[in-house]
Amino acid sequence: MTGEEEPGSRDELLPRADRLRKSGDYRRCYREGRRCSGRFLRLFVHPNEEGRPRVGVTASRKVGGSVVRHRVKRRLREIYRRWPRRHELPPLDIVIHVHPTAALTPFSHLEEDLVRLLSELVQGGRR
Repeated sequence: MTGEEEPGSRDELLPRADRLRKSGDYRRCYREGRRCSGRFLRLFVHPNEEGRPRVGVTASRKVGGSVVRHRVKRRLREIYRRWPRRHELPPLDIVIHVHPTAALTPFSHLEEDLVRLLSELVQGGRR
C-alpha cells in the first residue's frame, strides 16, 4: 500500500468508541430511555457515562430480508457519521430503531427524518 488512503478506508468508518456494541446498552435504552419518533424511525435515548454520544441501529425482520435490513442500517449509520453537528450531541446512548416503511423510503427522506430527530436532541441538551 502506498502512503495514501484509498476510498472506503477505515478512516471513513464510525469510530468504535462512537458505536453501541453491548446488548445490555441496547436493552437499557429500550427499557429506561426516552423515545422520540419520526416518520420512518424511532430513537431510544439514554444518558451515558462515556462523555460522548454513542449510536446503534436496530431493524426487525418486518423491515425486510437480511440484505434490505443491512442496507437501511448502513445508510442510517452513514447519515449519522456525516452529520456535521453530531459532536454537539450530549453524552447519550442512541438506538435508532427502523420502522418497516423505511425499507422503501428514499435516502433523502431517511436523512431528513434522522437529522430532525438528532437536531431535537442537540436543542434539548442546550436547555
